[in-house]
Amino acid sequence: MTDMTENRGGDTESPAARRSPLAKRGGADPGSRGRTTIADGVVEKIAGLAARDVDGVHAMGSGLSRTFGAVRDRVPGGQKSVTRGVKAEVGEVQAALDLEIVVEYGVSIADVARDVRENVITAVERMTGLEVVEVNIAVSDVKLPDEEEEEPERRIQ
Repeated sequence: MTDMTENRGGDTESPAARRSPLAKRGGADPGSRGRTTIADGVVEKIAGLAARDVDGVHAMGSGLSRTFGAVRDRVPGGQKSVTRGVKAEVGEVQAALDLEIVVEYGVSIADVARDVRENVITAVERMTGLEVVEVNIAVSDVKLPDEEEEEPERRIQ
């Protein structure tokens, strides 16, 4: 019986290394060559969309930012800002988020905050591979059933 670790004729490569052309060229898995950076804005967009998907979240951002956003949304070619009410700090392997939300009247704020936190963490970690270390949520307002939507006054008719 022959020992499988025996060196025959100076060949020191493993069978897997002999079969893989990548192992001979670069010496490492292609996925580990180079660096990937993710901008804060990318994480903010992911978090903003994930937070808006939660039942009980009426809007994102403070009253002032929502008013400016409504004006921007009316400008031809303007796009809705999915990052409104979201601030992210992104490091090499971790991210921290601050969200400002408006909840619907009658919902449990604690339950909505928990659901937002879970949805945001799941979405950001799945899409970016970053570890989300914290999601801070500030509830800035409650949308009452009879309140009108905040729309800026039209100056031109």
